[in-house]
Amino acid sequence: MADRDKPSMRRSLKLVAPDVAPHRALILFGVLALLLEVAFRVLEPWPLKIVVDAVTAFRGAKVSHQPASVELLIGCGVALLLIVGLRALSNYLATICFALVGSRAATSLRARVFRHVQGLSQQFHARNRSADTVQRIVGDVARMQEVAITAGMPLLANVATLLVMVVVMFVLDPLLASVVLVAVVAFAVTSGPTSRKITAASRQTRKGEGQLANTAQESLASIRVVQAYGLENLVEENFTSANRTSLREGVRSRRYAARLERTTDVIVGLATAIVLVGGGLRVMQGAMSPGDLVLFITYLRTTMKPLRDMAKYTGRIARASASGERVADLMEITPDVVTPDEPVRPDVVTGAVRFDRVVTEYDGVEVLHEVSLDVPAVGVTALVGESGSGKSTVAALLAGRESGWEGQLLLGGKPLEGFSRADLARYVTTVPSAAHLFRGSVRENLLMARPDASDGELWDALGSVSLAGYLRTQQGLDTVVEQEGQNLSGGQRQRLALARALLHESSVLVLDEATSNVDVESEDAIMAAVREVARYKAVVLISHRLANVVDAPRVYVLEKGRVVGSGSHEELLRGCEAYGRLWGSQRELEGYAGAGAPAEVEGTGADEDE
Repeated sequence: MADRDKPSMRRSLKLVAPDVAPHRALILFGVLALLLEVAFRVLEPWPLKIVVDAVTAFRGAKVSHQPASVELLIGCGVALLLIVGLRALSNYLATICFALVGSRAATSLRARVFRHVQGLSQQFHARNRSADTVQRIVGDVARMQEVAITAGMPLLANVATLLVMVVVMFVLDPLLASVVLVAVVAFAVTSGPTSRKITAASRQTRKGEGQLANTAQESLASIRVVQAYGLENLVEENFTSANRTSLREGVRSRRYAARLERTTDVIVGLATAIVLVGGGLRVMQGAMSPGDLVLFITYLRTTMKPLRDMAKYTGRIARASASGERVADLMEITPDVVTPDEPVRPDVVTGAVRFDRVVTEYDGVEVLHEVSLDVPAVGVTALVGESGSGKSTVAALLAGRESGWEGQLLLGGKPLEGFSRADLARYVTTVPSAAHLFRGSVRENLLMARPDASDGELWDALGSVSLAGYLRTQQGLDTVVEQEGQNLSGGQRQRLALARALLHESSVLVLDEATSNVDVESEDAIMAAVREVARYKAVVLISHRLANVVDAPRVYVLEKGRVVGSGSHEELLRGCEAYGRLWGSQRELEGYAGAGAPAEVEGTGADEDE
């Protein structure tokens, strides 16, 4: 049976087992403290029984107990205080132990899930909205923590108390104890189906909350577009709809939980009434002493409280199990890129890349078909083609973000599948069309590429992309970068990303449409930096704008996942129909003056830096 077909609780426990296992000693200590608390609960009513029987004997009743005395009463009072104090201490120690286990396990699980998500393919991240994924990592893991702290520990204590109390009551009076046993069985029969309903409703609630988070994130991320087109009402309607769905399922879950709690109240009330009447008759018949009846009713109340609490905690655990399912579903997604058991660890890897008849598929559709190309260790190699031709797939394969290809893919003469993800990150650097910048300073963003770089090296990298002049008019390397670089222009963001890539001393630099969203001045600055870096490392230039590739020694033309031409710009113009079409359409759109010589394009505007 597949894991996702297992009961939700079993899946949740299997999921957290690796994170709980290191804390066995703490769990054992907590369980011992919990058992001590149960033992003290059993002892707690006995001083009361002794006092009741002693006072009854003192008043002349025929009971098998010595009459009350001051010494006896004081002794019972002291004993009760001691038992209550020890029970409180045991409860405190058990609570602390389980709280530590729950917090540490949740922290470990959250880190493990985050690490797993980071290893999933670009296709996964493209198909799944990030807000729901974040909701699973943060919110659902926090809900699972309830199993160990908010609900799990009290439930464990209640189950232990219930079992011990039932045994003790059977010793005191089997007839009355049978009433309690029937109540426990009735609760078990009632809670099972209701718990499953709560889990199902909670699963839908968590799913709705994930959709709500996605809606909120998408709306806020595109707030400029929303405000520009006056879409506030439409966006609000979408958010309200998702909010109502989450609310509806949440109410349904709590309705089931409340129904279980009230049903339990009826069962407990009925059992208490029967024991009260039956116990009174047993005392009148002389089968029990008054103290025995008080002791039994006290045990009954102690036993019935766990039943009420179990009804409450059952709902909580069911909701936590629903969250556990969502996290388990995420963890069961197999990473497309798997680190080899014995990765290649060369001292030096050249930038020479070779694709030999590489084939890839995505959802049963062939994306690359027997693609063969060579990238020398030094110089620019360009990839061009229409959107969807497979250019970015080549970049993703080279960067180790995709796997499952057929054919041969070599880096520095060694099979790419033999490299670990970490090593590939050292040897191959990719700059996408919309490079991400982190909140912080310019210095912090640059040092991510090379933590030991000096300020002089940082300024050199910034100077190579024509960004140093602008930053010197600001706060220099301490210039603040807001979230995703929103306080910088598109050209500035892309140039800063390129400067970071240049600091990363890799063998291969992949520019995947790195100039597609920048102005002409920024594009010129970036291309000048590219030509400079190509003097000492391999540069794979993926560009839709052919003016950027006319100087490349070799250009590969992709069409529908196939290489349909390769050579220099001039050679391709003469011998590749697909390249000729691309060049002709761009020449017409952008007003190219001639082969490789773009004319001035008006209306592009100056760089926003200056």
